Amino acid sequence: MSELLRVFSYNIHKGFSPGNARYLLREIRHAIRLVNADLLFLQEVIGENVKHQNRVSGWEDRQFEYLADEIWHHQAYGKNAIYQHGHHGNAILSKHPFSHWQNFDISRWWFSQRGVLHGRLFNSLHVYCIHMGLFSNERKTQARQLVDIIESTARPEEPLIIAGDMNDWRGKTHRFLQQRLGVQEVYQQLHGRPARTFPAALPVLRMDRIYYRGLDLLDASTLVGDHWRTLSDHCALYSEFALPEKVTAGAVYA
Repeated sequence: MSELLRVFSYNIHKGFSPGNARYLLREIRHAIRLVNADLLFLQEVIGENVKHQNRVSGWEDRQFEYLADEIWHHQAYGKNAIYQHGHHGNAILSKHPFSHWQNFDISRWWFSQRGVLHGRLFNSLHVYCIHMGLFSNERKTQARQLVDIIESTARPEEPLIIAGDMNDWRGKTHRFLQQRLGVQEVYQQLHGRPARTFPAALPVLRMDRIYYRGLDLLDASTLVGDHWRTLSDHCALYSEFALPEKVTAGAVYA
């Protein structure tokens, strides 16, 4: 019998509302707990920021731990953007343990620090959380780096999920990854085109993606209710997969 895997991807905008008017990490935590996904891919997650500790009410360093508390017992955090008063990056929160995780630096320029966070679950499912750059040439280089990372960490027959903020409104990275990796995008598979996810208040640009290979897709949607549009500048993506028995059969829970 296949196991259901619920997947969620979200750029949390460092816990601030669009325009940085309010700090909403508590509200974000409540919202993602209602979704209750098994696996969360998060971007723009703060690991430390001493400047905000005494300035922002309810401030939490290591935001991924605060969001995960008591629900997602296994976390991986990739420090990407490093500055004098702290750092932020990508995080993967999981109800299943990692057998391995590692962060890869794919920054092209010092002012645009980016990374790919790779984890392995059930000893054979590979997961990659990514936040690509804003410039076309930057993303072109990063897409090639992502392919190299995946080809060096996952065998062709192993299932994988790639999720995050691709900043790919023109679709060039989208087509490149499909051609090179043989992946499919969840929203496109069920609705014809990748989802419009930015800006959250009135989504126009197709910025965020969940790609997969070697899994059975069951559902895909954007979370666009009234409370979601005020929590971040991006919409969240949700998908469901049936995990093949061969993936979970060798799972090791430690």
